Parts: sequence; structure tokens; C-alpha cells
Amino acid sequence: MGATEGNGGTRKRPRIGLALGGGVARGWAHIGALRALRRYGIEPDVIAGSSVGALVGGAHLAGRLSALEDWARKLTRIKIVSYLDLKLSSGGLIGGTHLVAEMMRHIGDVKIEDLPAPFVAVSTDLVTGHEMWLREGSLVEAMRASFSLPGVFPPVKIDNQWLVDGALVNPVPVSVCRALGCQMVIAVNLSGDILGKARKPGAQVPTAAGFDLLALLEAPQPSNVPPPSALNALTRRIFRRDYDGPSLFGVMVSSFNIITDRITRSRLAGEPPDVHIAPRLGHIGLLEFDRAEETIAEGEAAVERMLPDLCDALSVFNNSRRDTVWG
Repeated sequence: MGATEGNGGTRKRPRIGLALGGGVARGWAHIGALRALRRYGIEPDVIAGSSVGALVGGAHLAGRLSALEDWARKLTRIKIVSYLDLKLSSGGLIGGTHLVAEMMRHIGDVKIEDLPAPFVAVSTDLVTGHEMWLREGSLVEAMRASFSLPGVFPPVKIDNQWLVDGALVNPVPVSVCRALGCQMVIAVNLSGDILGKARKPGAQVPTAAGFDLLALLEAPQPSNVPPPSALNALTRRIFRRDYDGPSLFGVMVSSFNIITDRITRSRLAGEPPDVHIAPRLGHIGLLEFDRAEETIAEGEAAVERMLPDLCDALSVFNNSRRDTVWG
């Protein structure tokens, strides 16, 4: 898909940007989407990601997508619990130390500027509320800042700024791809199938995690799995669902999900992508990382459903002369 020479002069395929949105455990769908796009010969020139989109996009450019996928497919709920180092005094419920160590083990000390294509991890300045584009430095640190869900993970300090989840300001960063000169932008939006489907049959309130997190935290752990941090009375109050009502954790995470869904709708209305891919993930709980197989498969299926639109968009841009259309 490189440049071609013809009677009309030099023509190029469009510079393609891929905007990967946030969505916690639903983010494994990005793996399937990337696999499907590559299968059809569509390789982005720029990747911008918010939250889990930054994690998957960065792993892809670092050549570690297969390692991430293998790790994701082997996750169980017990393994998920082993990564939850509960630290209420750290600026979040979960310290994230165990998770970052696992990321370093699989990705390594990679610098963003050494990646084979431009990459941006979107984050939010906790003090000013400004949208921050992380384009250099440690890839793992940038990912960590981009998915630092407020109240769940502590903010990350980079260049004397406290940064939290990029989904607060730009959940599906189409605008970043446009700013980096992309003529064609493909967006993968994980929030397009959320509201109204979080409630399980017979339940009165949604389970944000997708399962009873407190029950799992308190359950006896296998001898080969490190025990989670000791649960004190305050921690139990945060995760307990009293009188069939939502827990504090559930209210907080579900509210963040609603906010980012509304922001996503507004930003995509003002900054529409050329191709909008929306996996159907409303049935996946926000912490159901153990459902990687079906989530990845749905990411692939979502690309398949949009294949006619992808072909049409590529056809339009491929038939446009760069010197007359893009200057």
C-alpha cells in the first residue's frame, strides 16, 4: 500500500490513523480489531489510544501484541485478584504495582520515540483538566497514566504533572489522529453498546465489575496464587453491595462509564471518524478481563461488519490525488 507512479503523477494511499477508545476489560476487543485490520492489509500509520486503548495500541507498535493476547487469554478471576494490591492511602483503591510489574515483564523498557510509527497515549492533567498527549518517554509509564481510572488507580506523576485516565477528556482520540496529519481515521469505540445492557437478567442494579468482587477477594486462594492485600473494614464497605443495592465501588465505576459514554458521543459528533467500529460489548463487565476470548472475537467481528465501509473509504482516498486534495 505504498506510493505508486502513474500518468497523473505520484499517488499515495491515505495516511491512516487508528483511534482506540477506553473501556477497561472491554479493551481486549482492540486486539481482535487490530488482528482483523492487519488481515485485510490495513496497517495504521498513527495510533492514538485512551486508557486501555493506549495499552493495546502501544503493545501492538512495540511488537508485543501476541504476548499481551496470550497473557489476556490465560487470565482467570483468581489471577485478576492477585493483581489487586489494595491501597486506600495511595490516591486510588488499587496501587497498581503488581500490574505495572507485569506490564514491564511483557513489554520491557521501551521508549515511545523508538516505536516504528507515531503513538500517542492520551491522559488528563488532574489539576488543570487539560488533555495531555504523551508522545515520548517510557511506553509503560505512558500507558499507566492513560488508564489511571480516577479513584481506582492512583494518578501518575510525569514531568511534575499528576495525570489520570485519558477517557475523562477524549475517550476515542480521533482528534489526535487528525492533528498528526491523518487523512483517514478509523475509530474503535468500546462504549457504543453499553447503556441498558449492564444489568443482568433478574438483577435490580448493575454489577460494574461483572461479578461480585468482594466475594472473590474474600474467598480462599489457591496455594500457587499470591493472596490479595488484607481486607480491612473500610475496604469491605467499599466493595460490599448492601440490601441488593450497588457498592460504593460499583457506583463510582459505573458513573465514570456513563460520563465517558456521554463524552464519547459528543466528541464523535463533532469529530467523526471516517470509519466507526463499535464492538457489541454491553454484556461484558468492566473487570471481566477473564473473558478475553469472546471479547477479542467480537473485536474481529466488529471489523468484519464494517468491512464494506472500510473498503469504500479506502477507495475514496486512494482515488484522490494527494497534491489536489491534501495540498
